[in-house]
Amino acid sequence: MNGDRSTAELADLLVQEIAGYGRTLVAASGGIDSTVVAAAAVRALGPAGVGLLTAVSASLPAEELVEIRRLAAELGVAHHTPATRELDVPEYAANGMQRCYFCKRTLLEAALETAAAEGYAAIATGTNATDLGDRFRPGIVAARERGARTPLADLGVGKEQVRAIARHWGLRTWDKPAAACLSSRIAYGISITSARLARVERAEAVLRRHLHGLGNRDLRVRDLGESVRVEVDADAVCWIERDVEVRNLLRESGFGQLSVEVVAFRSGSMNELPVAA
Repeated sequence: MNGDRSTAELADLLVQEIAGYGRTLVAASGGIDSTVVAAAAVRALGPAGVGLLTAVSASLPAEELVEIRRLAAELGVAHHTPATRELDVPEYAANGMQRCYFCKRTLLEAALETAAAEGYAAIATGTNATDLGDRFRPGIVAARERGARTPLADLGVGKEQVRAIARHWGLRTWDKPAAACLSSRIAYGISITSARLARVERAEAVLRRHLHGLGNRDLRVRDLGESVRVEVDADAVCWIERDVEVRNLLRESGFGQLSVEVVAFRSGSMNELPVAA
């Protein structure tokens, strides 16, 4: 839709779009999409007209929360951090195929409460046009049902264009790898618990430190119940398969003697696995 527009033109359109929202609360996950929406909102409305909201729960990596707090400070905006309790929602904890719907529903309900209390006229998310092309995004449905604005998607701005805008504006995270909540690492049908989330977070943190210098960008530790799957950049797979220390670190992180598979990272790969009984 916007293939014939320059990055500067798209950036200006995004600012113009958000300028009509009024005081805006941006649901900030730490990813590049919500970062660009937040930066555009500040350009459109000024720091006083923008707030960030991050749902704090066991599924949010601690490193991401640190990053979002830094972003809020750099933009000079308020940062709201309500504690959400997704694990108390039976449909979420059961980890069925609609898990993301219940997660986003919880997030948006917290955002609506904050918006009402703090005087925000709109809630915006980082959903982009590429996301709309994904055949399985139940979270988008939940956000739409609760009136969330999606400026990137509405303007037809896709993932690569989002990165281009971030680079155009000099945002230091313009090339940050895609991220997702910790629950997305657990195979559907395996109940989500704080212990499972914690060991995934520990494993990814120690492996990221261990692989530092290798040049690997994407990393996921997938809890498949009876085994563990580590996903890394394709050109790092052979090297990591031969690294005994990787298995030691996984064991020490809480995965014990579970078998380990190392494969190339692919976003959405968990949606292709059969649901555990």
